[in-house]
Amino acid sequence: MPLKIRAAILAFAILVSYGAWKGLGTLFGAVPGPGGPADGGRRTVDRKIERTENEWRETLSPEQYRVMWQCGTEPPFSGRFNTHFDKGTYVCAGCGAPLFTWETKYEHGWGWPSFTAPASEDAVEFKEDLSFGMRRTEVLCSSCGAHLGHVFDDGPAPSLDHFCINSAALGFVPGKASEARGAAVPATATFAAGCFWGVEHEFRQVKGVLDAVSGYTGGTTKSPTYAQVCTDGTGHAEAVRVTFDPRIVSYETLVRRFFAIHDPTQVDRQGPDIGTQYRSAIFFHDEAQKETARKVIAELSSSGGYSRSLATVLMPASEFTRAEEYHQRYYEKHGKGACAF
Repeated sequence: MPLKIRAAILAFAILVSYGAWKGLGTLFGAVPGPGGPADGGRRTVDRKIERTENEWRETLSPEQYRVMWQCGTEPPFSGRFNTHFDKGTYVCAGCGAPLFTWETKYEHGWGWPSFTAPASEDAVEFKEDLSFGMRRTEVLCSSCGAHLGHVFDDGPAPSLDHFCINSAALGFVPGKASEARGAAVPATATFAAGCFWGVEHEFRQVKGVLDAVSGYTGGTTKSPTYAQVCTDGTGHAEAVRVTFDPRIVSYETLVRRFFAIHDPTQVDRQGPDIGTQYRSAIFFHDEAQKETARKVIAELSSSGGYSRSLATVLMPASEFTRAEEYHQRYYEKHGKGACAF
């Protein structure tokens, strides 16, 4: 048999073996729609949280949506919770429901967060997964039906349960497990305050913020790139979309933090960065956010704390395009000092 053919057969055998472990969908990017091929739909029970596809896409990052609503799998050893062992509760990234606690988390070695048991009997539900010619047990969030991962029988004694969960499907609430029970649905806020590297970093330090993502919003070009936004011709602002737990931090607190981390009197610039993409703006997601932002702006404008008028623009949230991956968590990757407020 020619060497090239033998090599091809060996490569295919390795591919199939890996697929039996986590699913070929991860490798090929071919993920079934919600529910997978087994029964055409995952929603077998009444859900506490119901959202449309567009609402989930708006709430989640593309990677979260791919994992949670297209049954995807993140690459091994890539998730932020793989080696995370702080005390607290892991909640659903979509609806905030408590799923697992730190006491049951352990290092399995596969490259995904592993748990021996859910936070409660009704925290998750199970569904037979027959995709890709395999028989596996899928783990879903009981509250919203999102795909979390799978459960295997190669875990620690005595139960041997191994809940292999995607980091992208999880959020984290520090503290006792009881404090996360009845968690509120995560809320979203969007701010533009100059270079999004620093803005994202600052919001990530706020207790109660579950995630912060750098991106572009407020413009007209569909799915712009960084290069396009930098031309100052798309109308977009460099912005940060913040996902937060309103039980822990209020929207008003985030608005006040927004004003504290930049100079809101500068027009179409922030420090050395000049252009409309660096404008100061609050993009409200509902009327309550609009009124809260208005109240804070009015208070600060009349406080005498600024020598010039506030230039912050208040406008409704619109399509948000996640920035290229090298922009995400920039300060964590490169350290402070990349840009200045």
